[in-house]
Amino acid sequence: MMIPIRCMTCGKPVGHLYEKFMEKVAKGSDPKQVLDSLGLERYCCRSLFLGHTDMIERVSKFKK
Repeated sequence: MMIPIRCMTCGKPVGHLYEKFMEKVAKGSDPKQVLDSLGLERYCCRSLFLGHTDMIERVSKFKK
C-alpha cells in the first residue's frame, strides 16, 4: 500500500522521504547514493524503501 510514516523496526520517521527517493531514482540515480544523501543509514530503514512496492492501484480494483 503506502509507505509507513515510521520505520517498523527503529521508529525513525521516514514517510516524508519516500517521494524524494522515488523522484531521484526515476531520474536514474543510484538508489544507494540517494539513500545516503537522504540520511538513511540503518539497514532497517533502507530495506523499507528498497523492498516497498506500491499496490494501491491493484487493491483498489476489488470491492469490500
